[in-house]
Amino acid sequence: MPPTVWSDALRLALTTFTVVPWPDRTSGGSGKPAPATGVLDRRAAGRAMALAPWLGALLGAVLGAVLAGLREVTAAPIAGALTVGLAALLTRGLHLDGLADTVDALGSYRDRERALRIMKSPEVGPFGVVALVLVLLLQTLTLAQAPVWAVVAAFAAGRCAITLACARGIPSARPDGLGAFVAGSVPRMVALLSAVAVAALAIPAVPGRPWQGPVVVALALFALLLLLRHLVRRLGGITGDVLGAATETVVTLVLIGLTLS
Repeated sequence: MPPTVWSDALRLALTTFTVVPWPDRTSGGSGKPAPATGVLDRRAAGRAMALAPWLGALLGAVLGAVLAGLREVTAAPIAGALTVGLAALLTRGLHLDGLADTVDALGSYRDRERALRIMKSPEVGPFGVVALVLVLLLQTLTLAQAPVWAVVAAFAAGRCAITLACARGIPSARPDGLGAFVAGSVPRMVALLSAVAVAALAIPAVPGRPWQGPVVVALALFALLLLLRHLVRRLGGITGDVLGAATETVVTLVLIGLTLS
């Protein structure tokens, strides 16, 4: 595989999933992902989506370290809230935005075309607001007591949800946009191996119970597959918003599971 494909993949992954800029000639120096054109870009897209869990693990390591430091100087719930805020800052809040838009679309009970239009609307409806409040509250409360390695595992699993959602056989709901660019770009075996690796990464997440982390990750990712099946049936495929919703859903489920005693 040409080195430029991996360079493009890393650039796309970083600029899509984090605030890290990576200017290049194809993006006009903006650091934003270049438009999808040609076979090379599809290959880069697949590799970028396959890199997502490991960028998630790195993000989780940063957040876990910050969380541990904050616990030393302030109350645990405040440390959890500040860590949730930092996570949103480091990802531009894109995943949270996708969660709100997806829940609004599903909660509208409109037909496919109208639901997709709701997802593109800049407004956040009541369903989206409730989903955001619930997810942020749950993440804050669980991060207040989560071990550092649990944070790493949760954020890796959340980004593994993107890898699974982009596996071959899962279509795009629209002919354009991020969903169309990355849908079906990850080989199924790569997606499966990523899920297994992230489950293994979760072994140290719960001290004294090495089985709990892998089981929680497996259950969360299985729940994701059920959600994806519903979304494909309801919307016709994935969108960029669906990827964001998948991420936040799995992060939250894993954090809850890893903090159960």
